[in-house]
Amino acid sequence: MKTHPVFQAATFWQRELANRTVVAPMSRVSATSDGLATREMNHYYTAFARGGFSVIITEGIYTDTCSSKSYHHQPGLATVGQTESWEKVTRSVHQQPALILAQLMHGGALSQYLDVTLAPSAIQPVGNKMVAYGGEGAFRMPVAMSLEDIQTAKQGFINAAFNAYKAGFDGIEIHGANGYLLDQFLTPELNSRQDQYGGDMPNRYRIIAEIIAGIRLVVPKRFIVGLRVSEGKVNDLGYRWAGGLHTAGELAHVIKGSRPDFVHVAVQTGEWERDSFYADGSSLASVIKEITGIPVIANGGFHRLDKAAVALTRQHADLLSIGKAALADPHWPAKTLNGAPLIPFHRDMLWPEATISHTQRIIDREQTISHHL
Repeated sequence: MKTHPVFQAATFWQRELANRTVVAPMSRVSATSDGLATREMNHYYTAFARGGFSVIITEGIYTDTCSSKSYHHQPGLATVGQTESWEKVTRSVHQQPALILAQLMHGGALSQYLDVTLAPSAIQPVGNKMVAYGGEGAFRMPVAMSLEDIQTAKQGFINAAFNAYKAGFDGIEIHGANGYLLDQFLTPELNSRQDQYGGDMPNRYRIIAEIIAGIRLVVPKRFIVGLRVSEGKVNDLGYRWAGGLHTAGELAHVIKGSRPDFVHVAVQTGEWERDSFYADGSSLASVIKEITGIPVIANGGFHRLDKAAVALTRQHADLLSIGKAALADPHWPAKTLNGAPLIPFHRDMLWPEATISHTQRIIDREQTISHHL
């Protein structure tokens, strides 16, 4: 097992990583009502570091107090108190040789929480809100963002990144995926703007490029600035770009121009092969990796080691993010490396609520049952 590609050491961002494993961002709905990280969240993230993961990406953290919040009990990095609450988490994680990155997120039209939502254009999202995150019923019709609104949203990301630096994070991941605000700008069916933020790919990507550039001005050079992208969306799992591979190439080229430190390619159904491949055998991850030359994190069922080996050895990705399997067993790398039995994931761990405490109750129950068998 020690020779498996996923357990090979690597150097990225001038840091030595013990292996290629990354904890995928997962919404946990477990912060205080005013967006503070809690002791429970501290234990949750520290467990991944102790379990052998090299990089931990947090759940989506809201970036401003105006319009970015997506659901009740979501953590923020928009206030002094929120920033200070995260310091305890990063300090604890850094007792182990792991990096921790803050995922910065603006919900846009997919907010489960706000009565008035903002989006690139006044186009109502398909589907319904998510019960596990406190949502109910159809999404609201959003208000089309003015240029002032766009500037406010951009500044929220920049300020939150600086707060992440102050809180001791090693870097941030800009959430440009899964149907949230920045992905709404990227998606032509959701962005009918006629100004500099709509139209062709460079214009639709412009807000992300400006956020990356703005963050670079306020954080040290060593601070990691990454980007997450996807085709599928939380409210539209089957969505795919009409242009397919061509659109993937267009996106890769504009990403290259904005120079993030990594690109995290997410899938929505949890299956890399189902969500990520094109007819020529390339994947969205491999297209971005080849065109940009930037380190790529791929996502989608990579707790299965055969799949992980293919992704790494065939140059689809440099690092692999693991979600549900990590949630069920935060010691996945150490246990897998040593052949120890793992706690398997099942749906009840996130249903009917996705909180840390609910997941832990189910895990404790499963361990008790297993012990008595």
